Amino acid sequence: QVQLVESGGGLVQPGGSLRLSCAASGLTLRYYGIGWFRQAPGKEREGVSCITISDGSTYYADSVKGRFTISRDNAKNTVYLQMNSLKPDDTAVYYCAADIPWCGSEWYQKGKYDYWGQGTQVTVSS
Repeated sequence: QVQLVESGGGLVQPGGSLRLSCAASGLTLRYYGIGWFRQAPGKEREGVSCITISDGSTYYADSVKGRFTISRDNAKNTVYLQMNSLKPDDTAVYYCAADIPWCGSEWYQKGKYDYWGQGTQVTVSS
């Protein structure tokens, strides 16, 4: 049974940092691309970042480039999203998702992902 479990969300002040984790079980991470998405109240779920595990290639939404960094730890079967310089607009539920076999040029399309986690809340507020 495939499971993706996000953790690391919370309340942070503007300008602060958080590191989200996506722990995978029931699948071998190196055969997948792992994406991070977010959904704010009343808005569509949007792609934030993606990493192709096999070659480490990464993708970012323009809104987070230079602030967020995606990485993976193959030994722990875990993908991370380091979020720095957080803004109130980053407030959302963050989800990780898995797609065989890589991110690709349309990594931001949520319909291409096979598995999803339950999400973790990130709130950026003073």
